[in-house]
Amino acid sequence: MASTSSDYNYGVVRLFTIATVLWGVVGFLVGVVIALQLAFPVLNLDLSYTSFGRLRPLHTSAVIFAFGGNALFATSYFIVQRTCRARLWGGPLPMFTFIGYQIFIVAAAVSYVTGVTQSKEYAEPEWFVDAWLTIVWVAYLLVFLGTLWRRKEPHIYVANWFFLAFIVTVAILHILNNLAWPVSFLGAKSYVMFSGVQDAMLQWWYGHNAVGFFLTAGFLGIMYYFVPKRAGRPVYSYRLSIVHFWSLIFLYIWAGPHHLHYTALPDWAQTLGMTFSIMLWMPSWGGMINGLMTLRGSWDKLRTDPVLRMLVVSVGFYGMSTFEGPVMAIKAVNALSHYTDWTIGHVHSGALGWVAFVSFGAMYHLVPVLWQRERLYSLRLVSLHFWIATVGIVLYITAMWVSGIMQGLMWRAYDELGFLQYSFVESVEAMHPYYIIRALGGILFLLGALIMVYNLWRTMRGDIRAGEPVVASDPTTEVTPATAAAPN
Repeated sequence: MASTSSDYNYGVVRLFTIATVLWGVVGFLVGVVIALQLAFPVLNLDLSYTSFGRLRPLHTSAVIFAFGGNALFATSYFIVQRTCRARLWGGPLPMFTFIGYQIFIVAAAVSYVTGVTQSKEYAEPEWFVDAWLTIVWVAYLLVFLGTLWRRKEPHIYVANWFFLAFIVTVAILHILNNLAWPVSFLGAKSYVMFSGVQDAMLQWWYGHNAVGFFLTAGFLGIMYYFVPKRAGRPVYSYRLSIVHFWSLIFLYIWAGPHHLHYTALPDWAQTLGMTFSIMLWMPSWGGMINGLMTLRGSWDKLRTDPVLRMLVVSVGFYGMSTFEGPVMAIKAVNALSHYTDWTIGHVHSGALGWVAFVSFGAMYHLVPVLWQRERLYSLRLVSLHFWIATVGIVLYITAMWVSGIMQGLMWRAYDELGFLQYSFVESVEAMHPYYIIRALGGILFLLGALIMVYNLWRTMRGDIRAGEPVVASDPTTEVTPATAAAPN
């Protein structure tokens, strides 16, 4: 007998969904501010709390951990219930993870703007904030495992494999990267456990696998549920999805050293990171092909369903980013790209095009289901959001690609006497117009997010815009291992 909505814990999913949307706007807004600060340094003012150095880690953490993290909580809690046909395990634990995670976000934000951090690459907050997140994350793992244990479906759908890998690996990454000795348990100060090249290696083992498991594996779980759900089609190849999972999980963990080319890291470790990064290209594209080919026989739905269009374009950006990443890991290419804006363009093609777009698509699907509405308030506003955000992404990443390659070429240009042809200040001056274009792209992306907030708010209220095309809020049968498995 099929489970009904009353059998599931949708209350905590609703809270995480609202938090996702609100923190997304905050993260995008801070991103626009720091983009404008780079284009117009006078905007840094004389306030340490609002300087670029304080706001930059606030922006990255707000987008990754506040926006992205809440999206992962919301979707994983929704998907594991629906695909297992079981209510979330743990009684009050799911609500504890919501409250605890929001406390972590606020505490980390205060830590960043006041400068009370561990002063690492990602400017991690101090030890007590890290310890609190560890407690919340263990509760998250227990809720997820408990729900899988009580499942009524005999098989575990592939999306849940990706979510589980993301939860477990992020826990390991977080604990090892943030090992520190507190000066006192009543004070904020602590000393990190490692230093020098060991700390650098640990930092980028953490940093790249935060990308690999937080921003890739977790969001692939979203893709494997919502793309077939909106398309009304089975996953193109369930077998390929399993191959995609195991190869990605094995290879990603070794790729971190490619961030440390031409440093004090041993050459063999650099080469190992480069090799595994190149190998990652194939499983990544296997996942992209699986997502896109799921639309086989349903491509016409892209004309009528802008939510599906957003999800499919996110898969395209995933493919583009996972090709560009291995290319940039090659030592000869890295010699040009590293420390330049090319890396910023690459990161944001993944962050805005893949992570944000697949999250937007998931939110547009979730809200009518969670609030039991027939459909979204306005599909035309979804389409408007899609095009404004897409233009913003294109402006952003192309400006950074051009700026970054120009930076790299100017830094390595020599005159006929063997001296550097350009000073660093000249390279900064040359980047100015591209910084303005980047800020414009960020403003457009923020505007699209504000349109989404309005659309979802009206949907929660139960409003329906007159004259709108109709696409049902929950248009297909449930995605399970049985319904998702295509014959190939």
